[in-house]
Amino acid sequence: MSALPEDGGAAAAPDAPVRIRTAEAADLDAIMAIERAAFAASAWERETMRAEVTSEWGRYLIAEDASGRALGYAGLRAVGVEGDVQTIAVEADARGRGIGRALLAELLVEAARRGVRELFLEVRADNPVARSLYASVGFHEIGVRPRYYQPEDVDAVVMKREEPR
Repeated sequence: MSALPEDGGAAAAPDAPVRIRTAEAADLDAIMAIERAAFAASAWERETMRAEVTSEWGRYLIAEDASGRALGYAGLRAVGVEGDVQTIAVEADARGRGIGRALLAELLVEAARRGVRELFLEVRADNPVARSLYASVGFHEIGVRPRYYQPEDVDAVVMKREEPR
């Protein structure tokens, strides 16, 4: 379910100190608060998120301010040479500061470190800000999954990024 909420961090760099680190199970409450606020009816269930955050198949990140307040999170799942940007979300009051872009950049570094050659994601068709962000780092649209986001009946645009061989 990779989808930045509207205005999900298209700025060049965070305008205040932001630390990005690996998320842990102890971050689940903060992650779920952002998840529910950002995605409402299509938010992941807590146990699904817990399984993702603690999985050995990927890496979840959390962005926090100098006081340790969570501002956003992102997740990668990588198996062999294929990977998926699972999700990126930024708190509403922190959007437009480059946090989504910084989280995505760190996911791309992690994907490369793990040997991922093809990286996929789904993004809401009605979210041009996120689609533009993904395109700006080399993702291109390869298809549509009709009515993917439920219960809103919103299509998902499938995007792919390939590492040069």
